[in-house]
Amino acid sequence: MKGYRRFMPKYRLLTSEELQEFQKEFIDFLVVNGIEPEKWEYIKENDPSSVDKIIELFSDVILESVLRKVNFVEIRSKKYVQAIQCLSDKMISIALEDSKSDKEKSGAEDQLENSLSIFKTEKKYTESREKEIFDLIEKGYKISDGDLFKKLQLASI
Repeated sequence: MKGYRRFMPKYRLLTSEELQEFQKEFIDFLVVNGIEPEKWEYIKENDPSSVDKIIELFSDVILESVLRKVNFVEIRSKKYVQAIQCLSDKMISIALEDSKSDKEKSGAEDQLENSLSIFKTEKKYTESREKEIFDLIEKGYKISDGDLFKKLQLASI
């Protein structure tokens, strides 16, 4: 831990609630880094900037481990649905968009079908895989099980 100097976390700081959820992992993290309970109490009372740095590093470790496990993300709105498969070297995106406005729809099923468009794209990562997934989550995408992606993939065939 000594000499660790960073001013911003790679991702974001965990919230108080999230830190509570990862309390056991945080204790293990402290021990692995040579910070026994007495030393942690001393740091909390006497060195707030070190506390911030330790929590920042722990936040990055936890978020990195969560992001490594993400295989799919998705976002939904009234007119747009997008599912993304996050592979090791690229993202595959499938989106379904309703191109007609509500005023143009008369309720007929065949007209609704004709207003739907499916788009499929691939994108290689320009940053780290985990950072790009994190950025999508920050924009409102949700981690998913891949069910929507698979359904859209079948529909695009």
